[in-house]
Amino acid sequence: MTVFLSMILVPVAVASVVTVLLMGLINMMRGGSPNRSQKLMRMRVFLQFVAIVITMVTIWVMGQ
Repeated sequence: MTVFLSMILVPVAVASVVTVLLMGLINMMRGGSPNRSQKLMRMRVFLQFVAIVITMVTIWVMGQ
């Protein structure tokens, strides 16, 4: 369980945050739709929350 969390789930969560962040930045730099940029940034905040929760659960499991 610890290996799955630390080696697979945490990197996937962080990679998803980075991907959405880059998509939002690229959209803003190209002058794309402001509504799409807003949705992407909201998704990024949600994914950051999920990544933090996964990281905290991983740390808790590793401490057990």
